[in-house]
Amino acid sequence: MTRPADPADLPTVPWDRDDALLEEVRRSGEPRAAAYPWDAPSVVIGRGGSQARELDRAALAADGVTLYRRPGGGCAVVLDAGNAILSLGLPMPGIGGITGAFAAASAWVAAALARCGLPGVEQRGVSDLVLDDRKIGGSCIWRTRGLLYYSTTLLVDPDLDLVERWLPHPPREPDYRRGRPHRAFMGSLRGAGFGGDAAELARQVDAAATADLVALAPLCAGLP
Repeated sequence: MTRPADPADLPTVPWDRDDALLEEVRRSGEPRAAAYPWDAPSVVIGRGGSQARELDRAALAADGVTLYRRPGGGCAVVLDAGNAILSLGLPMPGIGGITGAFAAASAWVAAALARCGLPGVEQRGVSDLVLDDRKIGGSCIWRTRGLLYYSTTLLVDPDLDLVERWLPHPPREPDYRRGRPHRAFMGSLRGAGFGGDAAELARQVDAAATADLVALAPLCAGLP
């Protein structure tokens, strides 16, 4: 069911940063991954997200922030220069399998981060990546027939002032958050010991994750 338009909603821009990656997956029939640092501060809202519940629209309008709408679900997130994005495209039979795909993709990301000197990352809730009980990555999945798109935002050195300014407490949260405000809930890979910036993390995790795409072969074969 389509959500009725709210006249107070801000205009959104379709998320297109990984369109070329997905087109290559469709063309080649092979899995592809790419990691890259983010640039200007932005906000991304999920496909069915409510601006009224998830955003401080007045603050976003005053700051002139670009608001993207991604194809996958989940609550709104802030992107800034302290974030790196890791995205994955898989040729995956059928249209289901999202729960298993989340688990497999999360394990794949955790293994890549371990090879970058950041062990101990685990999936919590539906889609979070967590280290030492703090969120260090938020993920989403978009599924269409024969194709799966997964993307996670890795919090290398996030600007929590922006998160607090633009995002109220989310309308839904995983149990492990326990009502914690953004600053007490969100962690950073810098705080976990990573010595580089988001560009360096993107470079390292891109190499590690791409080298281990074979770990996702069961998903490509349609196995649970």
